[in-house]
Amino acid sequence: MKNFKVALAQFSPHIGNIDANTQKMVEQANSAKQQQADLIIFPELSTLGYPAEDLILRPNLQKRTQKAFAQLSEVKDIVMVFGFVHQTEDGHRYNSAAVMKDGQVLGVYNKHNLPNYGVFDEKRYFQGGHQHLVFEYLGHKFGVLICEDVWSLNTVKQLSQLNVETVLILNASPYEVGKPQHRVQTLNELAKQLSLNIVYVNQVGGQDDLIFDGSSFVSNHNGQLALQAPSFQESVYFAEYDAKQKLFKTAETTPTLDTFAEIYQALVMATRDYVQRSGFPGVILGLSGGIDSALTLAIAVDAIGADKVQAVMMPYTYTSQMSVEDATEQARRMGVTFGIAEIHPIVNSFMQTLYPFFGNSPADATEENLQARTRGTLLMGLSNKFGNLVLSTGNKSEISVGYCTLYGDMVGGFSVLKDVYKTIVFELAKYRNTLSETPVIPERVITRPPSAELRPDQKDQDSLPAYDVLDAILYAYIEEDLSQADIIAKGYEAEMVEKVIRLVDRNEYKRRQGAIGPRISSRAFSRERRYPIVNGWTAND
Repeated sequence: MKNFKVALAQFSPHIGNIDANTQKMVEQANSAKQQQADLIIFPELSTLGYPAEDLILRPNLQKRTQKAFAQLSEVKDIVMVFGFVHQTEDGHRYNSAAVMKDGQVLGVYNKHNLPNYGVFDEKRYFQGGHQHLVFEYLGHKFGVLICEDVWSLNTVKQLSQLNVETVLILNASPYEVGKPQHRVQTLNELAKQLSLNIVYVNQVGGQDDLIFDGSSFVSNHNGQLALQAPSFQESVYFAEYDAKQKLFKTAETTPTLDTFAEIYQALVMATRDYVQRSGFPGVILGLSGGIDSALTLAIAVDAIGADKVQAVMMPYTYTSQMSVEDATEQARRMGVTFGIAEIHPIVNSFMQTLYPFFGNSPADATEENLQARTRGTLLMGLSNKFGNLVLSTGNKSEISVGYCTLYGDMVGGFSVLKDVYKTIVFELAKYRNTLSETPVIPERVITRPPSAELRPDQKDQDSLPAYDVLDAILYAYIEEDLSQADIIAKGYEAEMVEKVIRLVDRNEYKRRQGAIGPRISSRAFSRERRYPIVNGWTAND
Protein backbone atom coordinates (compact mmCIF):
# COMPACT_ATOMS: atom_id res chain seq x y z
CA MET A 1 0.00 0.00 0.00
CA LYS A 2 1.45 3.36 -1.06
CA ASN A 3 0.87 7.02 -0.38
CA PHE A 4 -1.07 8.80 -3.08
CA LYS A 5 -1.99 12.35 -4.05
CA VAL A 6 -5.40 13.26 -5.43
CA ALA A 7 -6.24 16.40 -7.41
CA LEU A 8 -9.71 17.92 -7.06
CA ALA A 9 -10.52 19.80 -10.27
CA GLN A 10 -13.02 22.43 -9.13
CA PHE A 11 -14.01 23.04 -12.71
CA SER A 12 -16.29 25.58 -14.42
CA PRO A 13 -17.51 23.97 -17.66
CA HIS A 14 -18.99 25.96 -20.50
CA ILE A 15 -22.27 24.17 -21.08
CA GLY A 16 -22.31 22.42 -24.46
CA ASN A 17 -18.76 23.44 -25.45
CA ILE A 18 -17.35 19.95 -25.25
CA ASP A 19 -14.13 20.77 -27.13
CA ALA A 20 -13.23 23.67 -24.83
CA ASN A 21 -14.20 21.74 -21.70
CA THR A 22 -12.14 18.74 -22.73
CA GLN A 23 -9.13 20.86 -23.59
CA LYS A 24 -9.27 22.48 -20.17
CA MET A 25 -9.54 19.06 -18.53
CA VAL A 26 -6.47 17.86 -20.44
CA GLU A 27 -4.54 20.94 -19.30
CA GLN A 28 -5.62 20.48 -15.68
CA ALA A 29 -4.72 16.79 -15.72
CA ASN A 30 -1.26 17.46 -17.15
CA SER A 31 -0.70 20.25 -14.62
CA ALA A 32 -1.79 17.98 -11.76
CA LYS A 33 0.57 15.28 -13.02
CA GLN A 34 3.46 17.76 -12.91
CA GLN A 35 2.61 18.28 -9.24
CA GLN A 36 2.94 14.51 -8.65
CA ALA A 37 -0.81 13.83 -8.43
CA ASP A 38 -1.76 10.19 -8.95
CA LEU A 39 -5.46 10.81 -9.61
CA ILE A 40 -7.54 13.78 -10.74
CA ILE A 41 -11.28 13.94 -10.16
CA PHE A 42 -13.57 16.17 -12.24
CA PRO A 43 -17.20 17.14 -11.53
CA GLU A 44 -20.39 15.49 -12.74
CA LEU A 45 -20.93 15.57 -16.53
CA SER A 46 -17.71 17.55 -16.81
CA THR A 47 -17.26 17.05 -20.56
CA LEU A 48 -20.67 18.53 -21.39
CA GLY A 49 -21.47 20.63 -18.32
CA TYR A 50 -24.47 20.54 -15.99
CA PRO A 51 -27.35 21.06 -16.51
CA ALA A 52 -27.21 20.74 -20.27
CA GLU A 53 -30.98 20.25 -20.50
CA ASP A 54 -32.14 19.30 -24.01
CA LEU A 55 -28.62 19.50 -25.43
CA ILE A 56 -28.46 15.98 -24.01
CA LEU A 57 -31.00 14.94 -26.65
CA ARG A 58 -28.97 16.25 -29.61
CA PRO A 59 -28.34 13.40 -32.08
CA ASN A 60 -24.62 14.22 -32.52
CA LEU A 61 -23.80 14.29 -28.80
CA GLN A 62 -22.40 10.77 -28.84
CA LYS A 63 -20.02 11.64 -31.69
CA ARG A 64 -18.74 14.69 -29.83
CA THR A 65 -18.36 12.67 -26.64
CA GLN A 66 -16.27 10.08 -28.48
CA LYS A 67 -14.01 12.89 -29.68
CA ALA A 68 -13.65 14.06 -26.08
CA PHE A 69 -12.59 10.56 -25.01
CA ALA A 70 -9.98 10.55 -27.78
CA GLN A 71 -8.58 13.87 -26.52
CA LEU A 72 -8.51 12.71 -22.92
CA SER A 73 -6.83 9.43 -23.87
CA GLU A 74 -3.70 11.41 -24.78
CA VAL A 75 -3.10 12.14 -21.09
CA LYS A 76 -0.65 9.66 -19.57
CA ASP A 77 0.55 8.62 -16.13
CA ILE A 78 -2.42 9.85 -14.10
CA VAL A 79 -5.82 8.33 -13.38
CA MET A 80 -8.68 10.58 -14.49
CA VAL A 81 -12.23 10.26 -13.20
CA PHE A 82 -14.64 12.42 -15.17
CA GLY A 83 -18.32 12.76 -16.05
CA PHE A 84 -20.00 12.25 -19.41
CA VAL A 85 -23.28 11.28 -21.06
CA HIS A 86 -23.13 7.55 -21.71
CA GLN A 87 -25.38 6.29 -24.49
CA THR A 88 -25.44 2.52 -24.95
CA GLU A 89 -26.00 0.61 -28.17
CA ASP A 90 -29.52 -0.32 -27.07
CA GLY A 91 -30.42 3.38 -26.83
CA HIS A 92 -30.25 3.80 -23.06
CA ARG A 93 -28.75 7.03 -21.76
CA TYR A 94 -26.94 7.45 -18.43
CA ASN A 95 -25.35 10.17 -16.35
CA SER A 96 -21.98 8.47 -16.03
CA ALA A 97 -18.41 8.62 -14.82
CA ALA A 98 -15.41 7.07 -16.53
CA VAL A 99 -12.14 6.02 -14.94
CA MET A 100 -9.32 6.36 -17.48
CA LYS A 101 -5.55 5.79 -17.34
CA ASP A 102 -3.11 5.98 -20.21
CA GLY A 103 -5.94 6.07 -22.72
CA GLN A 104 -7.62 2.94 -21.34
CA VAL A 105 -11.08 3.08 -19.76
CA LEU A 106 -10.78 1.06 -16.56
CA GLY A 107 -14.50 1.27 -15.82
CA VAL A 108 -17.74 3.19 -16.26
CA TYR A 109 -20.20 4.00 -13.49
CA ASN A 110 -23.82 4.92 -14.21
CA LYS A 111 -25.49 7.17 -11.65
CA HIS A 112 -28.01 5.23 -9.56
CA ASN A 113 -30.21 7.90 -8.01
CA LEU A 114 -31.68 10.45 -10.42
CA PRO A 115 -32.97 13.62 -8.72
CA ASN A 116 -36.25 14.86 -10.10
CA TYR A 117 -37.24 17.62 -7.70
CA GLY A 118 -36.49 21.31 -7.25
CA VAL A 119 -34.15 22.40 -10.04
CA PHE A 120 -33.43 18.82 -11.11
CA ASP A 121 -35.03 17.06 -14.06
CA GLU A 122 -32.79 14.04 -14.63
CA LYS A 123 -35.48 11.45 -15.27
CA ARG A 124 -36.34 13.37 -18.43
CA TYR A 125 -32.92 12.47 -19.81
CA PHE A 126 -31.42 9.46 -18.05
CA GLN A 127 -32.03 5.98 -16.77
CA GLY A 128 -30.67 4.92 -13.42
CA GLY A 129 -27.75 2.52 -13.14
CA HIS A 130 -27.56 -0.48 -10.82
CA GLN A 131 -23.93 -1.62 -10.74
CA HIS A 132 -21.11 -0.24 -8.60
CA LEU A 133 -17.68 0.67 -9.89
CA VAL A 134 -14.77 -0.31 -7.66
CA PHE A 135 -11.16 -0.17 -8.82
CA GLU A 136 -7.78 -0.78 -7.20
CA TYR A 137 -4.82 1.54 -7.65
CA LEU A 138 -1.54 1.84 -5.71
CA GLY A 139 -2.81 -0.83 -3.33
CA HIS A 140 -5.99 1.09 -2.44
CA LYS A 141 -9.60 0.34 -3.20
CA PHE A 142 -11.64 3.22 -4.66
CA GLY A 143 -15.36 3.52 -5.36
CA VAL A 144 -17.15 6.05 -7.54
CA LEU A 145 -20.45 7.85 -6.91
CA ILE A 146 -22.21 10.73 -8.64
CA CYS A 147 -23.84 13.56 -6.67
CA GLU A 148 -27.30 12.36 -5.54
CA ASP A 149 -25.92 8.87 -4.90
CA VAL A 150 -24.05 10.00 -1.81
CA TRP A 151 -27.30 11.16 -0.18
CA SER A 152 -28.66 7.62 -0.41
CA LEU A 153 -27.38 5.78 2.64
CA ASN A 154 -28.02 2.36 1.09
CA THR A 155 -25.97 3.22 -2.00
CA VAL A 156 -22.99 4.34 0.08
CA LYS A 157 -23.33 1.38 2.46
CA GLN A 158 -23.00 -0.99 -0.48
CA LEU A 159 -19.57 0.49 -1.28
CA SER A 160 -18.55 0.09 2.34
CA GLN A 161 -19.59 -3.55 2.20
CA LEU A 162 -17.34 -3.97 -0.87
CA ASN A 163 -14.38 -2.91 1.32
CA VAL A 164 -13.91 0.39 -0.47
CA GLU A 165 -11.56 2.71 1.42
CA THR A 166 -12.05 5.98 -0.48
CA VAL A 167 -15.16 7.16 -2.31
CA LEU A 168 -14.68 9.58 -5.19
CA ILE A 169 -17.82 11.68 -5.67
CA LEU A 170 -18.43 13.74 -8.83
CA ASN A 171 -20.91 16.56 -8.23
CA ALA A 172 -22.84 19.37 -9.85
CA SER A 173 -24.57 20.53 -6.69
CA PRO A 174 -26.24 23.96 -7.02
CA TYR A 175 -25.69 26.60 -4.40
CA GLU A 176 -28.20 27.91 -1.94
CA VAL A 177 -27.55 29.80 1.29
CA GLY A 178 -25.93 27.54 3.87
CA LYS A 179 -25.62 24.52 1.58
CA PRO A 180 -21.79 24.35 1.47
CA GLN A 181 -21.68 23.97 5.25
CA HIS A 182 -24.52 21.42 5.21
CA ARG A 183 -22.67 19.21 2.74
CA VAL A 184 -19.50 19.15 4.80
CA GLN A 185 -21.26 18.50 8.10
CA THR A 186 -23.45 15.73 6.71
CA LEU A 187 -20.71 13.92 4.81
CA ASN A 188 -18.21 14.20 7.66
CA GLU A 189 -20.75 12.32 9.77
CA LEU A 190 -21.33 9.79 6.98
CA ALA A 191 -17.59 9.22 6.56
CA LYS A 192 -17.27 8.48 10.27
CA GLN A 193 -20.39 6.29 10.37
CA LEU A 194 -19.22 4.05 7.51
CA SER A 195 -15.45 4.48 8.04
CA LEU A 196 -14.93 5.77 4.50
CA ASN A 197 -12.67 8.50 3.13
CA ILE A 198 -14.68 10.90 0.98
CA VAL A 199 -13.33 13.01 -1.87
CA TYR A 200 -16.11 15.40 -2.88
CA VAL A 201 -15.51 17.42 -6.07
CA ASN A 202 -18.12 20.00 -7.06
CA GLN A 203 -18.65 22.08 -10.18
CA VAL A 204 -18.17 25.84 -9.88
CA GLY A 205 -19.59 28.76 -11.91
CA GLY A 206 -22.85 30.40 -12.92
CA GLN A 207 -25.15 28.72 -15.41
CA ASP A 208 -28.29 30.66 -16.37
CA ASP A 209 -30.13 30.99 -13.04
CA LEU A 210 -28.11 28.33 -11.22
CA ILE A 211 -24.97 28.95 -9.19
CA PHE A 212 -22.44 26.20 -8.50
CA ASP A 213 -20.25 27.10 -5.55
CA GLY A 214 -17.52 24.48 -5.77
CA SER A 215 -16.63 24.19 -2.06
CA SER A 216 -15.02 20.81 -2.80
CA PHE A 217 -13.59 18.93 0.19
CA VAL A 218 -11.97 15.77 1.53
CA SER A 219 -13.21 13.98 4.67
CA ASN A 220 -11.23 11.30 6.45
CA HIS A 221 -12.82 8.08 7.64
CA ASN A 222 -12.78 9.42 11.21
CA GLY A 223 -15.08 12.27 10.21
CA GLN A 224 -12.37 14.93 10.23
CA LEU A 225 -12.11 17.46 7.41
CA ALA A 226 -8.74 17.17 5.63
CA LEU A 227 -9.26 19.72 2.84
CA GLN A 228 -11.78 22.50 2.20
CA ALA A 229 -11.48 24.26 -1.15
CA PRO A 230 -12.71 27.87 -1.44
CA SER A 231 -16.19 28.65 -2.67
CA PHE A 232 -16.74 30.37 -6.03
CA GLN A 233 -13.16 29.90 -7.24
CA GLU A 234 -12.07 27.72 -10.14
CA SER A 235 -8.81 25.88 -9.52
CA VAL A 236 -7.27 22.48 -8.81
CA TYR A 237 -6.74 21.53 -5.16
CA PHE A 238 -4.65 18.68 -3.76
CA ALA A 239 -4.90 16.20 -0.92
CA GLU A 240 -2.22 13.69 0.06
CA TYR A 241 -3.00 10.32 1.58
CA ASP A 242 -0.59 8.92 4.15
CA ALA A 243 -0.78 5.14 3.90
CA LYS A 244 1.01 4.66 7.22
CA GLN A 245 -1.43 6.87 9.12
CA LYS A 246 -4.31 5.73 6.90
CA LEU A 247 -5.49 9.35 6.69
CA PHE A 248 -5.43 12.23 4.29
CA LYS A 249 -3.01 14.85 5.57
CA THR A 250 -4.72 17.99 6.77
CA ALA A 251 -4.21 20.70 4.18
CA GLU A 252 -4.68 24.42 4.56
CA THR A 253 -8.43 24.78 4.91
CA THR A 254 -10.30 27.79 3.59
CA PRO A 255 -12.34 29.47 6.34
CA THR A 256 -16.09 29.30 5.87
CA LEU A 257 -17.58 32.53 4.53
CA ASP A 258 -20.14 34.32 6.62
CA THR A 259 -23.64 34.44 5.17
CA PHE A 260 -23.51 37.84 3.49
CA ALA A 261 -20.01 37.34 2.10
CA GLU A 262 -21.17 33.99 0.70
CA ILE A 263 -24.25 35.49 -0.96
CA TYR A 264 -22.35 38.46 -2.32
CA GLN A 265 -19.63 36.33 -3.89
CA ALA A 266 -22.27 34.03 -5.36
CA LEU A 267 -24.07 36.95 -7.04
CA VAL A 268 -20.80 38.38 -8.37
CA MET A 269 -19.74 35.08 -9.91
CA ALA A 270 -23.20 34.41 -11.38
CA THR A 271 -23.33 37.86 -12.98
CA ARG A 272 -19.81 37.58 -14.39
CA ASP A 273 -20.38 34.16 -15.94
CA TYR A 274 -23.77 35.07 -17.40
CA VAL A 275 -22.49 38.27 -19.04
CA GLN A 276 -19.21 36.90 -20.31
CA ARG A 277 -20.45 33.54 -21.55
CA SER A 278 -23.41 35.19 -23.27
CA GLY A 279 -20.95 37.31 -25.24
CA PHE A 280 -22.01 40.77 -24.08
CA PRO A 281 -19.31 43.47 -24.07
CA GLY A 282 -20.72 44.98 -20.89
CA VAL A 283 -23.87 45.89 -18.97
CA ILE A 284 -26.14 48.88 -18.50
CA LEU A 285 -28.58 49.64 -15.71
CA GLY A 286 -30.80 52.39 -14.42
CA LEU A 287 -29.23 53.96 -11.33
CA SER A 288 -32.08 55.54 -9.39
CA GLY A 289 -30.40 56.62 -6.19
CA GLY A 290 -32.15 53.73 -4.40
CA ILE A 291 -30.58 50.76 -2.69
CA ASP A 292 -31.49 48.03 -5.20
CA SER A 293 -29.84 49.68 -8.18
CA ALA A 294 -26.93 50.77 -5.96
CA LEU A 295 -26.23 47.17 -4.92
CA THR A 296 -26.72 45.91 -8.47
CA LEU A 297 -24.17 48.43 -9.72
CA ALA A 298 -21.64 47.35 -7.10
CA ILE A 299 -22.10 43.68 -8.01
CA ALA A 300 -21.76 44.44 -11.72
CA VAL A 301 -18.52 46.37 -11.23
CA ASP A 302 -17.05 43.64 -9.03
CA ALA A 303 -18.11 41.04 -11.60
CA ILE A 304 -16.82 42.49 -14.87
CA GLY A 305 -14.99 45.75 -14.08
CA ALA A 306 -16.03 49.40 -14.05
CA ASP A 307 -14.92 49.92 -17.66
CA LYS A 308 -17.65 47.56 -18.84
CA VAL A 309 -20.50 49.07 -16.80
CA GLN A 310 -22.76 51.97 -17.78
CA ALA A 311 -25.29 53.57 -15.43
CA VAL A 312 -28.04 56.00 -16.40
CA MET A 313 -30.02 58.23 -14.03
CA MET A 314 -33.47 59.07 -15.47
CA PRO A 315 -35.13 61.68 -13.21
CA TYR A 316 -38.72 62.90 -13.44
CA THR A 317 -40.80 65.40 -11.47
CA TYR A 318 -40.98 63.20 -8.38
CA THR A 319 -37.28 62.30 -8.30
CA SER A 320 -35.63 63.95 -5.31
CA GLN A 321 -32.43 65.94 -5.57
CA MET A 322 -31.00 63.53 -3.00
CA SER A 323 -31.49 60.63 -5.42
CA VAL A 324 -29.71 62.46 -8.23
CA GLU A 325 -26.84 63.38 -5.94
CA ASP A 326 -26.44 59.88 -4.52
CA ALA A 327 -26.58 58.18 -7.92
CA THR A 328 -24.03 60.62 -9.31
CA GLU A 329 -21.76 60.12 -6.31
CA GLN A 330 -21.86 56.33 -6.44
CA ALA A 331 -21.11 56.33 -10.16
CA ARG A 332 -18.12 58.62 -9.48
CA ARG A 333 -16.84 56.42 -6.64
CA MET A 334 -17.07 53.29 -8.75
CA GLY A 335 -15.66 54.83 -11.91
CA VAL A 336 -18.42 53.71 -14.29
CA THR A 337 -19.71 55.46 -17.38
CA PHE A 338 -22.60 57.61 -16.19
CA GLY A 339 -25.20 59.89 -17.72
CA ILE A 340 -28.43 61.65 -16.80
CA ALA A 341 -31.42 61.46 -19.15
CA GLU A 342 -34.39 63.66 -18.22
CA ILE A 343 -37.64 61.87 -19.03
CA HIS A 344 -40.08 64.78 -18.57
CA PRO A 345 -40.65 65.43 -22.30
CA ILE A 346 -41.17 61.75 -23.08
CA VAL A 347 -43.65 61.12 -20.25
CA ASN A 348 -45.48 64.37 -21.04
CA SER A 349 -45.73 63.35 -24.67
CA PHE A 350 -47.25 60.03 -23.66
CA MET A 351 -49.76 61.83 -21.47
CA GLN A 352 -50.74 64.21 -24.26
CA THR A 353 -51.17 61.35 -26.71
CA LEU A 354 -53.31 59.41 -24.24
CA TYR A 355 -55.39 62.36 -23.07
CA PRO A 356 -58.19 61.80 -25.63
CA PHE A 357 -58.57 58.32 -24.12
CA PHE A 358 -57.96 59.13 -20.45
CA GLY A 359 -59.84 62.40 -20.36
CA ASN A 360 -60.04 63.73 -16.81
CA SER A 361 -59.70 60.35 -15.14
CA PRO A 362 -57.89 60.70 -11.80
CA ALA A 363 -54.21 59.77 -11.76
CA ASP A 364 -53.38 56.25 -10.54
CA ALA A 365 -50.78 53.56 -11.13
CA THR A 366 -51.15 54.12 -14.88
CA GLU A 367 -49.18 57.36 -14.75
CA GLU A 368 -46.58 55.76 -12.48
CA ASN A 369 -46.13 52.89 -14.91
CA LEU A 370 -45.64 55.31 -17.81
CA GLN A 371 -42.62 56.71 -16.01
CA ALA A 372 -41.18 53.24 -15.40
CA ARG A 373 -41.85 52.15 -18.99
CA THR A 374 -40.19 55.28 -20.35
CA ARG A 375 -37.08 54.40 -18.40
CA GLY A 376 -37.25 50.80 -19.60
CA THR A 377 -37.53 51.92 -23.22
CA LEU A 378 -34.49 54.20 -22.89
CA LEU A 379 -32.39 51.43 -21.36
CA MET A 380 -33.36 49.01 -24.11
CA GLY A 381 -32.57 51.64 -26.74
CA LEU A 382 -29.08 52.13 -25.31
CA SER A 383 -28.67 48.36 -25.10
CA ASN A 384 -29.64 47.92 -28.74
CA LYS A 385 -27.30 50.69 -29.88
CA PHE A 386 -24.19 49.63 -27.96
CA GLY A 387 -24.80 45.95 -27.29
CA ASN A 388 -24.66 46.03 -23.49
CA LEU A 389 -26.89 43.73 -21.46
CA VAL A 390 -29.57 45.48 -19.41
CA LEU A 391 -29.52 44.41 -15.76
CA SER A 392 -32.85 44.46 -13.94
CA THR A 393 -32.59 45.75 -10.39
CA GLY A 394 -35.74 44.48 -8.63
CA ASN A 395 -35.49 42.35 -5.49
CA LYS A 396 -37.41 39.22 -4.47
CA SER A 397 -39.72 41.05 -2.06
CA GLU A 398 -40.99 43.42 -4.76
CA ILE A 399 -41.11 40.76 -7.48
CA SER A 400 -43.07 38.49 -5.13
CA VAL A 401 -45.91 40.99 -4.62
CA GLY A 402 -45.79 42.59 -8.07
CA TYR A 403 -44.37 45.91 -6.84
CA CYS A 404 -42.71 46.34 -10.21
CA THR A 405 -43.71 47.33 -13.74
CA LEU A 406 -43.81 45.02 -16.73
CA TYR A 407 -41.81 46.51 -19.61
CA GLY A 408 -40.60 49.15 -17.15
CA ASP A 409 -38.21 48.41 -14.30
CA MET A 410 -38.58 44.70 -15.15
CA VAL A 411 -36.88 45.05 -18.54
CA GLY A 412 -33.52 43.40 -18.97
CA GLY A 413 -31.76 40.14 -19.59
CA PHE A 414 -30.51 39.34 -16.10
CA SER A 415 -32.12 40.20 -12.77
CA VAL A 416 -29.24 40.19 -10.29
CA LEU A 417 -31.35 40.48 -7.09
CA LYS A 418 -34.30 38.37 -8.23
CA ASP A 419 -33.86 35.86 -5.40
CA VAL A 420 -32.70 38.35 -2.74
CA TYR A 421 -35.23 39.64 -0.22
CA LYS A 422 -35.17 43.38 0.54
CA THR A 423 -33.94 42.89 4.09
CA ILE A 424 -30.97 40.97 2.69
CA VAL A 425 -30.37 43.71 0.10
CA PHE A 426 -29.71 46.16 2.95
CA GLU A 427 -27.27 43.75 4.60
CA LEU A 428 -25.42 43.09 1.34
CA ALA A 429 -25.06 46.83 0.72
CA LYS A 430 -23.55 47.26 4.19
CA TYR A 431 -21.25 44.28 3.58
CA ARG A 432 -20.03 45.67 0.24
CA ASN A 433 -19.14 48.95 1.88
CA THR A 434 -16.78 47.09 4.24
CA LEU A 435 -14.71 45.80 1.32
CA SER A 436 -13.16 49.15 0.42
CA GLU A 437 -11.62 51.98 2.40
CA THR A 438 -14.20 54.40 1.00
CA PRO A 439 -17.76 53.02 0.97
CA VAL A 440 -18.94 52.71 -2.63
CA ILE A 441 -22.64 53.02 -1.75
CA PRO A 442 -23.50 56.41 -0.18
CA GLU A 443 -24.73 56.04 3.39
CA ARG A 444 -27.99 57.87 2.64
CA VAL A 445 -28.89 55.24 0.08
CA ILE A 446 -28.87 52.63 2.85
CA THR A 447 -30.51 54.65 5.62
CA ARG A 448 -33.27 56.57 3.80
CA PRO A 449 -36.79 55.06 3.55
CA PRO A 450 -37.12 53.12 0.26
CA SER A 451 -39.24 54.82 -2.43
CA ALA A 452 -40.04 54.22 -6.09
CA GLU A 453 -40.44 58.03 -6.45
CA LEU A 454 -43.30 57.71 -8.91
CA ARG A 455 -45.65 60.11 -7.08
CA PRO A 456 -45.27 62.91 -4.53
CA ASP A 457 -43.70 61.85 -1.19
CA GLN A 458 -44.09 58.17 -2.08
CA LYS A 459 -42.69 55.53 0.28
CA ASP A 460 -42.68 51.76 -0.31
CA GLN A 461 -44.39 51.29 3.05
CA ASP A 462 -47.41 53.27 1.76
CA SER A 463 -48.28 50.16 -0.27
CA LEU A 464 -46.47 47.37 1.54
CA PRO A 465 -45.90 46.21 5.12
CA ALA A 466 -42.54 47.05 6.68
CA TYR A 467 -39.95 44.96 4.86
CA ASP A 468 -38.97 42.89 7.89
CA VAL A 469 -42.61 41.84 8.29
CA LEU A 470 -43.21 41.44 4.56
CA ASP A 471 -40.13 39.26 4.10
CA ALA A 472 -41.06 37.05 7.03
CA ILE A 473 -44.52 36.44 5.56
CA LEU A 474 -43.09 35.87 2.09
CA TYR A 475 -40.51 33.42 3.42
CA ALA A 476 -43.20 31.46 5.24
CA TYR A 477 -45.43 31.33 2.15
CA ILE A 478 -42.81 30.79 -0.57
CA GLU A 479 -39.88 28.96 1.06
CA GLU A 480 -41.75 27.08 3.78
CA ASP A 481 -44.94 26.61 1.75
CA LEU A 482 -47.14 27.41 4.77
CA SER A 483 -50.85 28.09 4.42
CA GLN A 484 -52.49 31.40 5.22
CA ALA A 485 -53.82 30.00 8.50
CA ASP A 486 -50.39 28.68 9.50
CA ILE A 487 -48.78 32.06 8.87
CA ILE A 488 -51.44 33.90 10.85
CA ALA A 489 -50.87 31.42 13.66
CA LYS A 490 -47.28 32.66 13.83
CA GLY A 491 -48.67 35.95 15.08
CA TYR A 492 -49.01 38.04 11.92
CA GLU A 493 -52.05 40.20 11.33
CA ALA A 494 -54.67 38.24 9.37
CA GLU A 495 -55.57 41.07 6.99
CA MET A 496 -51.93 41.71 6.20
CA VAL A 497 -51.19 38.03 5.54
CA GLU A 498 -54.22 37.72 3.28
CA LYS A 499 -53.14 40.78 1.30
CA VAL A 500 -49.57 39.58 0.82
CA ILE A 501 -50.63 36.11 -0.29
CA ARG A 502 -53.19 37.57 -2.68
CA LEU A 503 -50.51 39.80 -4.21
CA VAL A 504 -48.08 36.90 -4.61
CA ASP A 505 -50.67 34.70 -6.29
CA ARG A 506 -52.07 37.25 -8.69
CA ASN A 507 -48.67 38.46 -9.90
CA GLU A 508 -47.47 35.15 -11.26
CA TYR A 509 -48.08 36.48 -14.78
CA LYS A 510 -45.55 39.26 -14.16
CA ARG A 511 -42.87 36.94 -12.87
CA ARG A 512 -43.23 34.66 -15.89
CA GLN A 513 -42.28 37.59 -18.12
CA GLY A 514 -39.35 38.82 -16.05
CA ALA A 515 -35.66 38.17 -16.65
CA ILE A 516 -33.93 35.20 -15.10
CA GLY A 517 -31.70 35.81 -12.11
CA PRO A 518 -29.29 33.88 -9.90
CA ARG A 519 -30.83 31.41 -7.47
CA ILE A 520 -29.65 31.54 -3.87
CA SER A 521 -32.66 30.03 -2.05
CA SER A 522 -34.48 26.72 -1.95
CA ARG A 523 -37.56 28.21 -3.67
CA ALA A 524 -36.56 30.69 -6.32
CA PHE A 525 -38.99 31.99 -8.93
CA SER A 526 -37.61 29.78 -11.66
CA ARG A 527 -37.34 26.03 -12.00
CA GLU A 528 -38.65 24.85 -8.64
CA ARG A 529 -41.68 27.02 -7.93
CA ARG A 530 -44.18 26.38 -10.71
CA TYR A 531 -47.66 27.77 -10.25
CA PRO A 532 -50.35 28.08 -12.93
CA ILE A 533 -51.04 31.68 -13.88
CA VAL A 534 -54.79 31.08 -14.16
CA ASN A 535 -56.24 28.99 -11.35
CA GLY A 536 -59.10 28.91 -8.87
CA TRP A 537 -57.15 28.15 -5.71
CA THR A 538 -57.96 30.58 -2.93
CA ALA A 539 -55.67 31.75 -0.15
CA ASN A 540 -57.78 30.25 2.63
CA ASP A 541 -57.85 26.73 1.14
